[in-house]
Amino acid sequence: MSRDASSPDAIQSLALLGATGSIGENVLEIVAAHPERFRVVAMAAGGERWQRLAELARRFRPEAVAVWEPDAAAPLRDALADLPIQVFSGGEGVCRVAAWESARMTVAAIVGSAGLSPTLAAVRAGKAIALANKECLVVGGGLFMEEVRRHGVSLLPVDSEHSAIFQVFQHKRHVRRLILTASGGPFRGWRRERLATVKPDQALSHPNWRMGRKITIDSATLMNKGLEVIEAHWLFDIPPAAIDVVVHPESIVHSLVEYVDGSVLAQLGAPDMRTPIAVALAWPERVNTSAPSLDLSALGRLTFEEPDRESFPCLDLAWRALRQGGGATAALNSANEAAVSAFLQGRIGFLEIPALIADALDALGDASAPTFDALFELDRQTRRWAESWIRRHSSREA
Repeated sequence: MSRDASSPDAIQSLALLGATGSIGENVLEIVAAHPERFRVVAMAAGGERWQRLAELARRFRPEAVAVWEPDAAAPLRDALADLPIQVFSGGEGVCRVAAWESARMTVAAIVGSAGLSPTLAAVRAGKAIALANKECLVVGGGLFMEEVRRHGVSLLPVDSEHSAIFQVFQHKRHVRRLILTASGGPFRGWRRERLATVKPDQALSHPNWRMGRKITIDSATLMNKGLEVIEAHWLFDIPPAAIDVVVHPESIVHSLVEYVDGSVLAQLGAPDMRTPIAVALAWPERVNTSAPSLDLSALGRLTFEEPDRESFPCLDLAWRALRQGGGATAALNSANEAAVSAFLQGRIGFLEIPALIADALDALGDASAPTFDALFELDRQTRRWAESWIRRHSSREA
């Protein structure tokens, strides 16, 4: 991972993937606050949010926009007909926007494995990457990092935990371990019997962070932290055994690095995504954000505890997949995405999320995935397998 960055003397031109999501909206807030530093030249979003994308395009005047769903392209094109903005659609259109010629940096904020192909297109086009899509590394792993190295691009983490590590990471040879912090989600302290009754609206109520639906459920199951362990392994080239997780309910210490001399360096701040986004966009410079200042005396105390692995097995499932290697982490991610979607639809219960993932790793975790095409095929295969699992278990409950 390179720490090089674009010169602060020139405007940083951005291609923004996931423009209508929570990360995208925060990126645009920072862009609006610093027009002398940043300009959005291309945007992409899901077709169901085409109207919001049209509003953002009118405000920020990019050169191009793209929507995933081809059916949304026509109304979006009509809405922007009076502006010189090119409109694209489908996976090919999103990839085109991701690698937009005048963009110097691509902000990869599409949720889930769908973000891998467009982010890969940006890497191959030589764009610096502000990475808010952990699935690029969970699914793509070594293949993705090989492309990053081959094309000599800067890879700057946006996740608050990885941004924290990035900011205090010095010499790899001096690092003893990485310590990722987890809020514990809305069900911290709950036992399995109580978790069996959890409903989607409860799981979507996070105590500290405002996030999208999928990542909020992942936080509730602790799978989000498991995915971050995998991401940290690839980002910082640190072995899985040297990565730990602690629960830190205040979400003030965003992660820590322990060095061989016993020193532990941490990055602290209010739980606000504008800070790590600004770090990625402006690095190695710093820009003002409207994130609140940290008042340690008002906090009073910071607490840390071990995660409850028995009640929240998703964390260990991620470590298991990382140790297995091959296509295991891709299968883990696909199974998790299918399980979370089914839970939100009311088709399976909360505790069936880790059950489905564990069974998927048993069935498909040994699959080899030496190429991106093999990874994409494993993704499709795992989703088909997961749908069959969900139908069987839904029928049992009925």
